[in-house]
Order: sequence, then structure tokens, then C-alpha cells
Amino acid sequence: MRRDVRSVVLRLARENESWGYRRIHGELAGLGIAVAPSTVWQILKDAGISPARRDGPGWAEFLRSQAQAMLALDFFTADLLNGTKVYVLAAIEHGTRRIRILGATEHPIQSWVVQQARNLLMDLEDAKTSVKFVLHDRDASFTTAFDAVFQAAGARVVRSAIQAPRMNSIIERWIGSCRRELLDRTLAWNQRHLMTVLREYEDFYNTHRPHRTLNQAAPLRPLPDDVTDLDHIRVRRRDRVGGVIHEYRLVA
Repeated sequence: MRRDVRSVVLRLARENESWGYRRIHGELAGLGIAVAPSTVWQILKDAGISPARRDGPGWAEFLRSQAQAMLALDFFTADLLNGTKVYVLAAIEHGTRRIRILGATEHPIQSWVVQQARNLLMDLEDAKTSVKFVLHDRDASFTTAFDAVFQAAGARVVRSAIQAPRMNSIIERWIGSCRRELLDRTLAWNQRHLMTVLREYEDFYNTHRPHRTLNQAAPLRPLPDDVTDLDHIRVRRRDRVGGVIHEYRLVA
């Protein structure tokens, strides 16, 4: 089998996760590439891809296709110096990767969580951001009343499967970054102090931190024009959160 034919088969499988070997074979025929269906089946099998037809889009394909209208939420915990554990609620927009830290509380009761949902919708409306899907796990704090706030605004609520963090992987990765870059290196005296450092990290993440998904731009800051005079570059460092985070900018 020619290497270029195999490459086309794997590309079609990668870019169309719901296609099985029969559908890929048909597409190849339409391109004028004559191979047997069994050959396509074997190529997929050798690559570790299920040759069988899959009904409907896969989860990853669904997330990519709906990224611009997808909002994911999750709770994570933080320990304070006084021994208190608080719950922090955050949301991230899949399309832009913009993070929003909604609030922190010792007791995520229904009334508090529902109010955060209302506040978030108002912020999204002010930013002229439309949301069609809201994704979160099955934490008991995400009650029916919480979901109803988004449903009333026309959004569909999607709950991830039990013990399946990869279904909400984008915000899970952000929580991991927040821990590694901030919480594991910062002592929060109380809840007010915690929210202060979290707000500063939120601003850093949205306006400065590069993202591979965005071609190394930040969610709220496009990449600057390329530097033409590489012989006279001057870079200035800005320390944030008491020196825990560093930002670098060109000196004009």
C-alpha cells in the first residue's frame, strides 16, 4: 500500500471521527482513489482506530464543533492558613479560553451557587457572549435550580459522565495550571486574600499567558506584530502576586 494513500485514509479518519471504513472508502472513491474497502479497514485497524462506523459525532468532535458556544464550569478547593477549606467556582469559554473566577465560599449551598450562575449570565450578556451549551460534572452543588438558570436563557446543560474528568478536560487543565502556577506557591491568609490572588491570576491568564490553542496569543490579547529590529530588543519583567508570576514585555 502506497504511503500517500495511507496518509489520506488516516487524515479522513482523524478529521471525521464519526466515519467508519465504509464511509472513508466512499470518500476515496469520490476522489478517484481506487482501493478495496478491506484495505481501508486494515489501515485503520493497524493505526489503532476502530474501523466500525460510529453513530453521531464523537465527544471530542462535538466539543470542537461547538467550542465558540460552549461554557464549562467546575469547582476546586483551596486551603487557607487558618485551616479552612473553601470551594472556588470557575467558568471557562471553550472558544476563547477566557477564564472567569465566579467566587469562593466555605459552603456552596444552592442559593449561593444559583446566584453565581445569574451573575455569570449578566457578565456574558455585557460582553455580548452567547452560550448554547453549559458543561459541568455531576457535583451535588450543581443542582436543578442552577441548571434552570442557564436553561431559561436558552442554553442546553450537558453533564459529564461519572468519573470521566476528560469530558470536561479544558477547565480541568486550567485548574491544574492554577494550582501549579499559583495555589501551590502561595499562602492565602483568608478568603478575601485568596480571592485577591485569584483575581490577579485571572487577569494574568486572560491578558498575558500564551495558549497553544490560540497560536500562543492570550484570550483577551492578540499577538503583537513581529519585531523587526532584533538587535535592539529590551525586555522588562513585571512581577505579579508577590513575584510568584512573571510577565515579560518589550520596552518601547
